[in-house]
This record gives sequence, C-alpha cells and structure tokens, in this order.
Amino acid sequence: MSCLFCRIADGEIPATVVLETERVLAFEDIAPAAPKHIVVITKTHYANAAELAADDPALAGELLSVLTKLGAEVAEAGYRIVFNTGPDAGQSVEHVHGHLLAGRNLHWPPG
Repeated sequence: MSCLFCRIADGEIPATVVLETERVLAFEDIAPAAPKHIVVITKTHYANAAELAADDPALAGELLSVLTKLGAEVAEAGYRIVFNTGPDAGQSVEHVHGHLLAGRNLHWPPG
C-alpha cells in the first residue's frame, strides 16, 4: 500500500514509537511543530477524522483517549490536539491522525 501511515503502522517505515495499542499507534513527528509533537494514527486506514467518526465511533474514541493520555504524560501546562481534515485544513497525509502539541506557549492567536 502506498499510504505513508499504513506503511508505518505495518512496520515497513521506521518510527519512534511512543505508545501502541491493538488499534492505535503513536509516534514522534519527524518535523515537530512544538517541543513535544506526537502523531497518533489508527492502524486501520480511514482517510480523515470525519470518515473515522462515521464508520467506527469506538475507534475514534480510542484515538482521542490515547491523545489525551499522552498529553497528560508529556505536558505540564497544557497541550493541543489537532485533526486536519481535507486539503484546505492542511491535511498532508490522507490517513486519519491527531497531532499532540506541547512544550511551549500555544495560545491562539499568537502574541
């Protein structure tokens, strides 16, 4: 399969794994946008968050649960969870994934 995240989930492409369950994989982002930047994916391919929520709400809940568990572990003063859905939102890999960002001030708008 040509999907980057499916290949990571299958072990074809190495990643620095932070946490793994039967259905979810968390790993460090290779181009971090914050001091702590973890990507959490489903091992089953879903194109985006909307597709996942419609097809498997339980897995969507597990994905969010893993993100919040990791957030509590890596962030002392708060964290951000981001799901980009579609090209206008900046989704660069068409496989559902959440970004966990922490380790610096993430106030929006900046400034």
